[in-house]
Amino acid sequence: MTTIDQLTDNLRQTVKTGNLTRQSLPLCPDVSLYLISEDYPKGQLPHEEMLAIMEQPAYWSFCWASGQVLAAYMLSQTELCRGKSVLDLGAGSGVVGIAAAKAGAANVIACDIDPFALDASCTNASLNGVAIDLLNNLARLPERVDLLIAADVLYDRDNLPWLTGLHHYADEILIADSRIRDKTLFSDYQHVAEQQATTIPDLDELKEFGDVSIYYRTNHP
Repeated sequence: MTTIDQLTDNLRQTVKTGNLTRQSLPLCPDVSLYLISEDYPKGQLPHEEMLAIMEQPAYWSFCWASGQVLAAYMLSQTELCRGKSVLDLGAGSGVVGIAAAKAGAANVIACDIDPFALDASCTNASLNGVAIDLLNNLARLPERVDLLIAADVLYDRDNLPWLTGLHHYADEILIADSRIRDKTLFSDYQHVAEQQATTIPDLDELKEFGDVSIYYRTNHP
């Protein structure tokens, strides 16, 4: 079991003076996460630290807007998860997988290529009194799941082909996104909700990056 001290050590491999604090989420007050503290270093950083952040960004130390919105949506629509096997793709902090578990999922797998994100997902799940399994490679998914959930995985346009391939891994898909403006890319999905949110802690991003849309796809006949 990864401890908060180990998570802090992981963070400091990138953000040398960073600290983690337990923070609740405005849209999901029953969910708490260990996230980078609000006094994290801002502005011009030393060159060596900038290189470290670019090489291994600690995405898992923030709760991104889309993750918070998708978590809140699942907790308000528990029938989406109840009794199902769920895969949280690009888990990061683990927030949406934790929400799925709280919503009654039979089992939840957090999948991320970053081992530190898997550490964070596991520790945050324990903090919230739920259990999740961990997976570091989608290709190693042992069997198809009932529901695949993903938030803020499309910030890199190289990930866009996933939209047309995720149905191979799950019967249903829920994606939350605030980055893609070309809605035709979601032509195989149904737009089911939208909500404004901010990243926690607040990165003071452009307002448009807090305009989160949720898309749903079913592969049932």
